[in-house]
Amino acid sequence: MRIVFAGTPSPAVPSLRAIIDAGHEVVAVVTRPDAPTGRGRRLAPSDVAVVAAEHGIPMLKPVKASDPDFIRELQDLAPDACPVVAYGALLPAPVLEIPVHGWINLHFSLLPAWRGAAPVQHAILHGDDITGATTFRLDEGMDTGPVFGTVVQPVRPTDTSGILLDELAVIGAELLVRTLAAVESGEAAPLAQPSDGVSYAPKITTDDARISWDRPALAVDRHIRTCTPAPGAWTNRVDERLKIGPVAIDSTTVDLAPGQLQVGKREVLVGTATSAVVLSTVRAPGKREMPAADWARGAQLSTGEILT
Repeated sequence: MRIVFAGTPSPAVPSLRAIIDAGHEVVAVVTRPDAPTGRGRRLAPSDVAVVAAEHGIPMLKPVKASDPDFIRELQDLAPDACPVVAYGALLPAPVLEIPVHGWINLHFSLLPAWRGAAPVQHAILHGDDITGATTFRLDEGMDTGPVFGTVVQPVRPTDTSGILLDELAVIGAELLVRTLAAVESGEAAPLAQPSDGVSYAPKITTDDARISWDRPALAVDRHIRTCTPAPGAWTNRVDERLKIGPVAIDSTTVDLAPGQLQVGKREVLVGTATSAVVLSTVRAPGKREMPAADWARGAQLSTGEILT
């Protein structure tokens, strides 16, 4: 099929590579415009744009998908189908109507659960035992279109959003290729999503990522894993912001107040509303990430200090 692929960040890369390897004619890639990155805030292409360049695939980078020039370019390409993975912008009706077989979206949840921008993060945050990926035909609603297929993935107790998303990106790419094959052969029969079981997954912001030590240890653990690696869970020590890596629950230590530190030679514990948690890594402002015990020694921490 003639394919125009849309995607932007790294989780979309396995899908683009899989579609190329499957032998489809990828006539263009739609991705977000180059964005400032790093300390120098230099403009850099998206991860998908890098792969497109490697394969010599033409790129479209509209600021808005409603741009008339973009719509004309897409019409001229005459795609049979437009697979889309984490593109990062809403597509208006005139754009949705262009490909013969529509826009086929890969979403990292078991729809209708966790519609929206951060499905993997919310699956971890809310303690889901399983998640997965879904292919569906895009419509003007938010992840509301009819479903082609799903794959299921367990959520392990130590999964971070980064680890889980990387795995879903790979198995989701395989699902997307199978979906495109079914669409091409005429065997695809998408089914409307059920009206029950709907939940929403808004973006996790930096403000959302602040750790509340007065919550139970299990909730603190899930929150930190949800925010790892981005936007990064954080807390304050006096007037400096610390980024905190995934923790382990220490069910034997319950006598620390929420946020209170217990500093040992080999480990650093922090109190919660229930059990304490053991810090794994800490990143102080302007410093590299380091083991919590090394950070505590360098910062001359003492037992009894409070993180807020």
